[in-house]
Amino acid sequence: MSSVTIDAGPQAPSGLDSFKQTALYRFLIFPLGQMLVFILGATVLLTVFVYGLAVLFPEPRPNIVLVEQLNRQLPGMIISGISIGFVYAMIALGYTLVYGVLKFINFAHSEIFMVGSVIGFSFMSFLNSLGMLAGFNPILLVVSTVLVSAGFSGLLAVGIERVAYKPLRRAPRLVPLITAIGLSFILQDTVRAIASLTINDFNLTYPTRDIAWLQSPLNPLVFNIGGIDVRVRITAIIIMIAAVIMLLILNYFVNGTKAGRGIRAISMDQTTAGLMGIPVNTMISLTFFIGGALGGAAGALYGLNVGTVTPYIGFIPGLKAFTAAVLGGIGNVTGALLGGILLGMIETFLNGTLVYFPAIGIRYTDIFAFGILIAVLIFRPSGLLGERVDEKV
Repeated sequence: MSSVTIDAGPQAPSGLDSFKQTALYRFLIFPLGQMLVFILGATVLLTVFVYGLAVLFPEPRPNIVLVEQLNRQLPGMIISGISIGFVYAMIALGYTLVYGVLKFINFAHSEIFMVGSVIGFSFMSFLNSLGMLAGFNPILLVVSTVLVSAGFSGLLAVGIERVAYKPLRRAPRLVPLITAIGLSFILQDTVRAIASLTINDFNLTYPTRDIAWLQSPLNPLVFNIGGIDVRVRITAIIIMIAAVIMLLILNYFVNGTKAGRGIRAISMDQTTAGLMGIPVNTMISLTFFIGGALGGAAGALYGLNVGTVTPYIGFIPGLKAFTAAVLGGIGNVTGALLGGILLGMIETFLNGTLVYFPAIGIRYTDIFAFGILIAVLIFRPSGLLGERVDEKV
């Protein structure tokens, strides 16, 4: 007796599957969830690590109980790590976007970050010279400073691509790499020359002393958590909020717009994308603009946080952001976010812990951070999330 199979047709998607296809989930809930998972994961791992050190070395200095110090400092270390990590992530995204499209490392990107910090200083100094700074709306001031820095830096990145990189697209990979390093020195010395000629100084201090709500370095916000006073700089809160907003916008642009799909198509195969009618040169310029804008915005936020910038501040944050991009998986946008948050958390946790070890101190923080990078690359050369590799059929 033969059996009869009845095809009921395609199954209707469940309510959860339908929700996952909505824009609310794809462009807001899911990326926010990713950030939260990365932050919680890094916090748990590093908390276990530093308290493990406290068990092994209960009194690294006379009359200094490491556990008690960590109990007081832990919330502040977490907040500082998140804010620094977001800055690294925003810079790292510039590296990873360009690498995803052109497969080379734009080492001049660290100086785009520096230019963004200088433009932020120039914009706020201009408002101060007009007597408008003290009475400026706080939210509007931060938004306008970040937008001006991002716009200028993005246009500068596009100009660099058109002048220096476009003629070298078919050259060996070493040639644009050397060009990028040369551009870094050119941008550093150009900014120094302009600053020296215009204001006779290249140590540029943001004019925030007359702005009451930005006096957090001297009068930080204080929250009581579990009986412990947690001091938080308001600039750290600004960095976190601004970075989350910009990362959400980037996620929507890359995954939800026609231009974003064009950039992803070019990252897979430039030739085929061009034959399908995608304007390759325009998409490459757009990629440089987005990466430069993120770097410039990070520079302005960094300047607001540290207070003083110079033409040479881009090297160390740029190097650490590149490290973050490699740590997460160069060419992988999510990897850049993960690497930035993880590196920022590692840096602040080690700074808060190693200061109590007189034989080591915080000068060894970078050694441990880069040591972790080397260990990860030994066992997983493509990074934690893997390099974005697209299979061509």
